[in-house]
Amino acid sequence: MTRTLRMDAVLVQAVIAGALSFAHLHDLAAAAGQTGWKAWAYPISVDLLLVAAWRRLRNDGPSRLAWCWFLIALAASLGANVATAGFLDLAHPPAWLRFGIAGWPALAFLGGTLLAHTPANADHAPAPESGPEPVEVVPAEPESAPEPVPVAESEPTPALPAAPEPARVPAPPVPAALVDHARKVADDHHARTGQPIDTDTLRARLGVPAPMADAIAAQLT
Repeated sequence: MTRTLRMDAVLVQAVIAGALSFAHLHDLAAAAGQTGWKAWAYPISVDLLLVAAWRRLRNDGPSRLAWCWFLIALAASLGANVATAGFLDLAHPPAWLRFGIAGWPALAFLGGTLLAHTPANADHAPAPESGPEPVEVVPAEPESAPEPVPVAESEPTPALPAAPEPARVPAPPVPAALVDHARKVADDHHARTGQPIDTDTLRARLGVPAPMADAIAAQLT
């Protein structure tokens, strides 16, 4: 019950303020030489521009374009309210007032056109693209190769057996999450350049050592 009464009071207050502002704009336009229906068109033009700019701010978020035309319409409405309070001699309006009233239709048309046909993100600064954060991976320590067993010499010296080949260092284990992330990076690189990603580029994008990058590249092929 209380909330309904409060909303009704706010609505009545808005209607009274709008009617007073509308009348002040009409009186100012009439004093500047705009008679008949033209004097009534000026407050409608100012209020519509103010509503259009405010709706743009609410629907698309803050922007330089919407704030600029909102302040221009607000200044026109507020200026009319102040001017009709006795600060100007409306019986003999100054030349700058006549100039401003005569030029307002073109200014309002420009503002309404820009607000209606400018894309929502045209006057927003583009956010910088952030690449994927490098995943810090600690590589596993490679196994050390076994030392060759020394062969004792005898008389006569027999042919020495060939030294055993050192054991191949196994590839470091790669987490599955890192492989999935590397596959996304490789797909993004292929989509942008049209070429498959090389090992050096993959290592730089992921921030992993060369052995780990080789192991990841082997799983991506």
